[in-house]
Amino acid sequence: MAQDDAVLNAGEDKQAPAQLAAQPNQKPKAKTDWVSELRGIFWLVLAVLGFHTFIAKPFYIPSESMLPGLLVGDQLVVSKFPYGFSYISPTFHVLPFMKGRLLGQLPERGDVVIIAPPGKTDDYIKRVIGLPGDTIEVRDGVVILNGKPLQRGPVHDKAIPVDLNAQCSPAEYGDVIRQGADGRLYCHLPVVTETLPNGRRYDTVELGRSEGDFYGPVKIPEGHVFVMGDNRDRSADSRFPVASLGLGGPVPWENLGGRAEFISYSKTGEGSWNPLTWGQSFRGGRAGTSLHAARVK
Repeated sequence: MAQDDAVLNAGEDKQAPAQLAAQPNQKPKAKTDWVSELRGIFWLVLAVLGFHTFIAKPFYIPSESMLPGLLVGDQLVVSKFPYGFSYISPTFHVLPFMKGRLLGQLPERGDVVIIAPPGKTDDYIKRVIGLPGDTIEVRDGVVILNGKPLQRGPVHDKAIPVDLNAQCSPAEYGDVIRQGADGRLYCHLPVVTETLPNGRRYDTVELGRSEGDFYGPVKIPEGHVFVMGDNRDRSADSRFPVASLGLGGPVPWENLGGRAEFISYSKTGEGSWNPLTWGQSFRGGRAGTSLHAARVK
């Protein structure tokens, strides 16, 4: 029996090398190179910040100051280079005020711009109305530029679908909600089409007498711009002091952060995490809408 065991063991020993040779080579698992991973993330973040600083960045509309053209929930693309670059150009406004702009260029009247109040880092979105050397005033809601009232068309309605981001509060706009033929509720805002001396025109909301209906006259200093919201009676802009959340008069052009180009998409504030409700989350027909004011030919 012992002899048989010895023969058996010898047989097993002879087979072992063959079995090992038949097994595939097992390489040790490679360890994650965390230094390289972090370096890659760093360069990716730097590239995104650089793009947002020098080329373009997204901007979300948080208020109704630019009705009827811009709604709460609109997501815009803002180009950063049309006016050059200043201390306000970086994505995070951490630099102190520095006079002047690199490759600087003044905006055109009618441009929709991102602009920061003096001494603050908030981004406002407004329309450029006056440029350096202009004299501007507002009388009974009419903008007077260099002694001439801006051309204004007749008051007419602009119907905007009501949703969670565009609720058309009766406290703000009165009894203007009507049901449309499609069964949806619409906010019928009274608007006036305003035309600048360069022929650019756009709609402004006209709600009647308000605090901002009288301003100036003020001469715009060199290197400054005067901006206003299209929702004239509900906009804190150059007509109001910074203490009242306005822009404190003409704003240094260094505070211009970029030009609004177009709407990339628009959110209703409705829908949820459920994929079946995602169709309710977005407004149709707004993606790609240009924000450049039309020009009268």
